[in-house]
Amino acid sequence: MPKSLKKTSKHISKKRGGEVTALHENSRDSRSLRRAGGRDDKLDRMAAERKRHNRPILERALYFQDAIKKNGVKPLELDAIHSLITTFVHQHDEELNALKKERRPGRPASTREDLLKIKIAADEKEYENGFYLPDLTNSDNVMAFALWENSTWSYLNTLKWMRLSSNGHIQETKFPPKGSS
Repeated sequence: MPKSLKKTSKHISKKRGGEVTALHENSRDSRSLRRAGGRDDKLDRMAAERKRHNRPILERALYFQDAIKKNGVKPLELDAIHSLITTFVHQHDEELNALKKERRPGRPASTREDLLKIKIAADEKEYENGFYLPDLTNSDNVMAFALWENSTWSYLNTLKWMRLSSNGHIQETKFPPKGSS
């Protein structure tokens, strides 16, 4: 039996000999169409949720890929990686300061200001415990990372990833992170 709404409606129209204009409310065909429509909606919702969940990791990978390309596609030293991480963690500081300045004294913080504070605090905590990023010290990994096209999530699985803490501890890890970020 067809699973998608398009295939189900095509199957029903072929079975009935043309365009289906009227179906009984609880007929088998109408139930089949409702199930297929619900399935398509569920798949769309799941895909949107997956994209929303993957966006922070993709943005992080894009940031470090741009840094690699600016460096000339060469492996980086740990000091350079630490400075890149610090820049990444504090990339929203200017916007946060602008929001604080435009807020009148005595007024509560805006929602955007609260979200930025939470994001910066979470990134700082992750940096203390181990910041998740591609291994930028390995030359083969850097070359492969530079070739990554920004839209393909599956290609990131082929790269080596690591956790680098603020005290310099390096730990190899796998992609995608399983809730430990």
